[in-house]
Amino acid sequence: METKIVKITDLFDLTHDVRRYTLTKPENYSFVPGQATEVAINKPDWTKEKRPFTFTCLPDEDHLEFTIKTYPERKGVTHELYKLREGDELILHEVWGSIVYKGKGVFIAGGAGITPFISIIRHLEKNKEISGHLLIFANKTRADIIMEEEFNSLLNESFVNILSDEKAEGYFHGLITQDFLQEHIDNFDRKFYVCGPPPMMDSLLQQLSDLGVGEDSIIKEEF
Repeated sequence: METKIVKITDLFDLTHDVRRYTLTKPENYSFVPGQATEVAINKPDWTKEKRPFTFTCLPDEDHLEFTIKTYPERKGVTHELYKLREGDELILHEVWGSIVYKGKGVFIAGGAGITPFISIIRHLEKNKEISGHLLIFANKTRADIIMEEEFNSLLNESFVNILSDEKAEGYFHGLITQDFLQEHIDNFDRKFYVCGPPPMMDSLLQQLSDLGVGEDSIIKEEF
């Protein structure tokens, strides 16, 4: 399996526990918006510790970008990534992923599950095809919302936020339920892009099925 070594060129904190990593881009390197790769840190004891991360840049940009949530309590790869600085190196493995754009529809994300949709939504905007899409983004609190300002700019009223652990004006409160989906979606005969923690995914897939959405209309990661 061919690997690529890339250098970190910029680090930027998007939230209290989410950081954007900008990297050099190998020559002729390609991916489709929504796809991912397995990443390892090019340091002793970490080169074999691979984790999957989604590209959040556009394929034709001159750099690569990952948007990664840190879990310091796990003392694992994301915690070690957070210690890195400009000039440090990552090892990229093969590109993979089944979350790719297949037509107009609804994006539903929970927390860091937004990452496969960042590049897709940016790509739609670049191609002037953003109209007609809806993004429902579930988080615990306002402080957890990744790229809220950019999504507001790109989607306006088609960007719906729901918070489970905080009540705030302008934000819905609670969990995504079948009633919530029916309230915000007027047509279920479209594509549904879903990504989030396993319990959320299980619930969402059942709700969408109950609402008549067929499996062939749901785009999710296949493992």
